[in-house]
Amino acid sequence: MKLLRTWLLLALALGSSLAFAGARTVTLSVPGMDCELCPITIKKAITKVPGVSSVEALTKATANAGYPSTLKQ
Repeated sequence: MKLLRTWLLLALALGSSLAFAGARTVTLSVPGMDCELCPITIKKAITKVPGVSSVEALTKATANAGYPSTLKQ
């Protein structure tokens, strides 16, 4: 799970650098990740989101990869 958080933060940092004024960091809760391939699948799904402009785009990407997620409060 720590690896996933790192990848999510990296993806957000890279994507939000295009729109620096609106940059923010979010942490998603992604239940059902049981194996070491899960973070790789999530990373691939998130990096396909151009510009990472919204939480909705991230949660949609993880859901499309088979791992529904929500914004962790």
